[in-house]
Amino acid sequence: MRVIALRTLRKFIESRPEYADGREPALAWYRQVLRADWESPAQLKREIHTASVLKDGRAVFNVAGNKYRIVVWINYPYRVVYVRFIGTHAQYDKINAQTV
Repeated sequence: MRVIALRTLRKFIESRPEYADGREPALAWYRQVLRADWESPAQLKREIHTASVLKDGRAVFNVAGNKYRIVVWINYPYRVVYVRFIGTHAQYDKINAQTV
């Protein structure tokens, strides 16, 4: 898969010192997604059981021991993952994962 917006991950992690613990888990997630080749939401779910598959190509991943969430939009035919949001669970609760 090709991941768009690695900058979004780095910007979040570097934005505040308390988010520094999310650096390695977020980069590990990034590397895992780069190696993936998902053709469908079902295939994503088989590979990453903890992912939440939403409608219209959206998915939510828990990273850093469920401390942070990454919301993505996946274009399965083109094998592209667009990072739409990364934040704490409290920040995630304030957004709409379908529209962010």
